[in-house]
Amino acid sequence: MKPKMSFLLPFLAIFFIAGCSQEQASGGQLDYEETKKMVVDILKTDDGKKAIQEVMSDEQLRQQLIMDQTIVTDTVQNTLTSDKGIEFWKKTFQDPQFAETIAKTMQKEHEQLMKNLMNDPEYRTKLIEIMKDPELEKELTTVLKGNEYREHLKQVVSETIESPLYQTKIQELLLKAAEAKASEEKKDEA
Repeated sequence: MKPKMSFLLPFLAIFFIAGCSQEQASGGQLDYEETKKMVVDILKTDDGKKAIQEVMSDEQLRQQLIMDQTIVTDTVQNTLTSDKGIEFWKKTFQDPQFAETIAKTMQKEHEQLMKNLMNDPEYRTKLIEIMKDPELEKELTTVLKGNEYREHLKQVVSETIESPLYQTKIQELLLKAAEAKASEEKKDEA
């Protein structure tokens, strides 16, 4: 007997029993709503749940229920590349929480990809060619000399200087420099 048939057999038996008892009780036409209610009630009982568990525990059936990987891959690719799929992902990635979650889950893979690319001679050569491109240099220089960038740089420097962590680090560096200067002066005096 095929696994799909063994899966459907208990359900067909339930429908058959429910249908027969309904016809005998009413003596005629089978009412859909009453049959549906009866089947749902049967499935909610402990015996109904146990029957479903037994059917689902069948290894052969479970293997057939697992989706074929090529079908899943094709479906995902077609969905992602369709116009609706592209629009969906654009809207989804506008949600900052979603974007952050995706970024965190892919961080290790992204870092590994970058490391691999940096070790790839072909990639490095192309990157250097791009950076040496005179047109790119001009654009970069224009951006770096622009007022907007300078204002942004001022803001970043101000925020960095005002940061308590940075201030602590500066104090530590100044103390070390003062100690080094004092020890040098002591050496010179001796």
